[in-house]
Amino acid sequence: MTDLSDRRAMVTGAGSGIGRACALALAQAGAELIVQDINGDNAMVVASEIEANGGKAEALVCDVADEARLASAIRRIGPVTILVNNAGVAGQNAPLEAIDREAYDRMMNTHVWGAFAATRMVLPGMKEAGWGRIINIASNRGQVGFERSSHYSAAKAALIALAKSWAREFAPYGILVNAIAPGVVRTAMTLSYGEAAVAEEAQLNLLKRWATPEEMAAWVMVLVSSTGDFMTGQLICPNGGDPIVGI
Repeated sequence: MTDLSDRRAMVTGAGSGIGRACALALAQAGAELIVQDINGDNAMVVASEIEANGGKAEALVCDVADEARLASAIRRIGPVTILVNNAGVAGQNAPLEAIDREAYDRMMNTHVWGAFAATRMVLPGMKEAGWGRIINIASNRGQVGFERSSHYSAAKAALIALAKSWAREFAPYGILVNAIAPGVVRTAMTLSYGEAAVAEEAQLNLLKRWATPEEMAAWVMVLVSSTGDFMTGQLICPNGGDPIVGI
């Protein structure tokens, strides 16, 4: 089993879904957790769950795009060497004409600037340690687009491009950066579209099912373990075959 007992990790959007599963998996491996979420109740529940299982965690309740709050927390808690950029919001199932500037800004601020802000805050500690792992949680829609939520697809595509760019920029410091592009995962966010929508999307992949958050967290654990020591700038696609993509 991966031993992360000497590591501190931050997972953004860790109050539910994939973020929660990642936080619990990292804590089980021994990492100290910063459980970031804009929903304070959810963040505190996950932090309490980690501590009840013998781990160490602190809830960080803020907007992920709030650099000042992130910086203050890291100064107080200590440097972070594992970052999972997971915070996100659901896109409108709407055509371009129905997506206004407010919806667009919220999508980009949370997904893209949120990842920027969190990465900027942890980077000095990773550079000093000469070791770091950053994982951006993207989406299959960032690869192939989506006809009813173009701003969501664009935000997720940006996370993929950021992972590739940061991998090049940070490699000299021992910092590896990758992205994960899940297919349909059964979470509170996807269920906000309704059970029928999740079931319909599951039929688009070859396995005809949705994934669990824990299946995505397992790939995060591969990337932060020694197994992932020669992996950077890559996109991992646990999507059930939706889509199958080549080089």
